[in-house]
Amino acid sequence: MHRHSSFSLENAIVVACATLGAVLPDPACAQIFGAVDSNGAIVLTNVRGKPGMKVIVADNPPGVGGAKRSSRKPSGSDQLALYADLIDEASRSFRVQPELLRAVIDVESGYNPNAVSDKGALGLMQLMPDTARRFSQGDMFNPRENVLAGARYLRFLLDLFKDDVELTLAAYNAGENAVIRAGYRVPSLPETRLYVPRVLARYKQLLAAS
Repeated sequence: MHRHSSFSLENAIVVACATLGAVLPDPACAQIFGAVDSNGAIVLTNVRGKPGMKVIVADNPPGVGGAKRSSRKPSGSDQLALYADLIDEASRSFRVQPELLRAVIDVESGYNPNAVSDKGALGLMQLMPDTARRFSQGDMFNPRENVLAGARYLRFLLDLFKDDVELTLAAYNAGENAVIRAGYRVPSLPETRLYVPRVLARYKQLLAAS
């Protein structure tokens, strides 16, 4: 959907909700993604996965295994309970510590299975579409498919960098080729330099609590 730049973003959202409410089976407003293009026009869509789009109106995250949706934002313990089984499954399947999976999910998406980054990374573990295709044929907005693909990618990186968690996280953020080009060190990319210590700190916190 497109709206002229004379609309405010808030007005465009209201129109979008009304329009979607008329055509969707759920009368509540579905998740809407938005951006402002180079001409200053507001662009809105309910199609997930388009690069450059930010979540403007968030749908309630779907539960795992058909769990009932809730308008209340899950607490940390709720989030862990909601995804604990699939994190354990991914951990066993690909020999990746559950604490590492949880740390990545915490930092990447805050347990939002519908998250889409400015660069187009998708789902709980924020996998780029190209990376997702390398490690899965599944739907990256399906929590189980996303976490299994993310765990498989982490296992690949751990093997490539000989179980060096710091380099693995750097590669998860910047790509394995960036780490290799940097001489098997954390690349000097500002985002990666911030990302790696954040995930490491959360990982160590989770290990200490386990």
